[in-house]
This record gives sequence, structure tokens and C-alpha cells, in this order.
Amino acid sequence: MTDRKPPSSGAVLSCTPVVVMAVVAVMDVVAGPGIGFLPLVSLGPAFAGLVGGWRRTAVFGLAALVLCVALGVYDGLFEERRGYTALASVAGVTGVGVAAAVMRSRREAELASVRSIAEVAQRVLLRPVPRTAGPLQAAVSYTSAVAEARIGGDLYEVVASPHGIRVIVGDVQGKGLAAVETAAVVLGAFREAAHDEPDLLGLGDRLERSVARELEGEKFVTAILGQIGTDGEAVFLNYGHPAPMVVRRNGTVDFPQPPSFALPLGLGAHGNEGPEPYRVDFAPGEQLLLYTDGVTEARDDEGHFYPVGERAHLLKDPDAHRALEALRADLAQHSGGPPHDDAAMLLLRYHGHEGHGEGKSVPIA
Repeated sequence: MTDRKPPSSGAVLSCTPVVVMAVVAVMDVVAGPGIGFLPLVSLGPAFAGLVGGWRRTAVFGLAALVLCVALGVYDGLFEERRGYTALASVAGVTGVGVAAAVMRSRREAELASVRSIAEVAQRVLLRPVPRTAGPLQAAVSYTSAVAEARIGGDLYEVVASPHGIRVIVGDVQGKGLAAVETAAVVLGAFREAAHDEPDLLGLGDRLERSVARELEGEKFVTAILGQIGTDGEAVFLNYGHPAPMVVRRNGTVDFPQPPSFALPLGLGAHGNEGPEPYRVDFAPGEQLLLYTDGVTEARDDEGHFYPVGERAHLLKDPDAHRALEALRADLAQHSGGPPHDDAAMLLLRYHGHEGHGEGKSVPIA
């Protein structure tokens, strides 16, 4: 037995004008001219104006006028003003519906143009990360809290530099266009400094100066910077950001914490010492998940936070992109609706490196 899909709201609205005019015609014939159902024929073009273009609305308006004339003649209403009043009502509603359909079509065209511009902006700001970078495989997931938006205040990047694979995941305070602008500043500075700075502390200092020049007041950016080489270790700088999650080959999960917590980027002028770099074992066959607080602070209906550490088993798929998509789907199911904050996740898999004893690829446990 096959499952039948319920009709969509668009299909229902498309049929409504025909149904309404048919019902009005039957009621008018049954009840007779004394009840005065004839002006209700104008509901046909009124509903037609809700979906479709102006031509469709005009066709239903013309059909409503023909129906109005036929019923008026049948009821003998043109011998008095009632028939002409009904015709004027149908014509007026049709005209308004056509005008509304034209305006809606223009707005939809403008919205499509804005969306295309947003897609270009996304490709420039949050361009796709490379599928492979040195010994790593990478996959990324991004969900914006703003309805219909594809970009927001979270940021990520992976750069294969002469000094190792360098990554960043960050979260700009606030939402909307201001947050997008700040994210662009941080990513631009990171992409340039990742190639120029020989050590991670120098890279962090460059970002701090860039953000401090652009931000005003108490605005800030939490971020975690990482550098991954071929020595089985990853080095991190944490600027007030959630700790990374490392999934070991045996399935256990670690959340390595920095030796001391530093202020987010943009608040360095407050006199706090910068972050201390700390090393984390990251060997072939292991996975590293960097994320923003939109992931860990997502709540279910009972107010429970998303337990990302308990969902590490969802990352077992051999394909990194499918594994991360499974985690993203589970996060959406946990929150049970639109996200309240931007949520970005960057998954890195260490699959070994050619020329090392590990071989080219190490399976994920």
C-alpha cells in the first residue's frame, strides 16, 4: 500500500477560486434571488489573486463576470439595480486582484535578485572549504538563525599554509548584516595572515589588531584557531570559544581545554593577557570537530542543551560530508524548529599522509 502525500497549500489555493464560484452558483440557484448570494461570485478572482500571476487572476475575473451575468439573467436581477451592483463588485475585486498580483510578481522578482546576491556573497565570505588539505579531510555545515538567510555571524576557514594546515571557527556577537560585516573582516585578516605569520601566536595578534580597528564599544568575536601538521598534534589558540571535540579511534571523546581562558577578539584592549597555545594529540584515524555555541546551546522542548559529545557515533560514516550532515540533522531534530542562533560546524579527519608510516588512508572507527 503506497503512502499518499497530503496536498500542498499552493495546490489547495489554486483550486479554491473554482470551488468558491461553484458553491456560490449552486447556493444562488437553490436559494433563489431573494437571498442575495450573487455578489459573492467576486470571491473567485479574490482567491485567484493570492497565487499565480495577473493573467490567471484576470481569467478568473472574466469567468466570474460571465457567471454573474448568467445568474443575474436567471434570477431576473438586471431588471433592477442588484444585478449591475453585483457586476460592479466582481469587476472591482478583479481589478484589485490583478493589481495585487502584478505587485507580488515584482516583489518576488526583487527577492529572487536579492537571494542571488546573497548566494554570491556567501561564496565570497564563506567559500567552500577544500575537501582535502594535506593529511586532512574537511567538511563544513552552516545554519543561519535568520529566516531565508544563508550567511550570518558565524565563520570558518581552512587554509593550507607553508606552516601547516590552519583553521578558524568563530562567532561574531550579534546577528544580521553588522555581524556579517565583522565576519568578513575576520576572515579577510585570517586568510592573509595564515600564509604570512610563521607561528600561531603571530596569527592571533594579527586578528586581534584587525578586529580592534573595526569593532566599536563592547562588540567582540569568540574564535578558536588551530594549526595541524604531520607530527600527530594540533595546536590551538582559544579566544573565549567552545572547546574542540576530538573523537579518538576507539570512539572516546575529549574536549581539551586551554591552560587559561582569554578574552574574545576585540576585547584585548581591556588589558587581559592573550591566549596561550596548547597542544592536543591528533593522530591518523581520529576526528576533530570545531563548532560554535549555536550547536551546544540548542535546546529541546524540555530546555535540555544539545549533547554533542553523546552524538559522536553519528560521525562514523566513511564520507565526512554525510557524517556531518547526519549530525546536523540530529541537531535540527533536537531543537525541533528553526535555530535561535547561527550554528557552524567544521569536521576535520586525519587520514594520514603520504610518505609517513600511516599510509594514505586510515579508516574511521
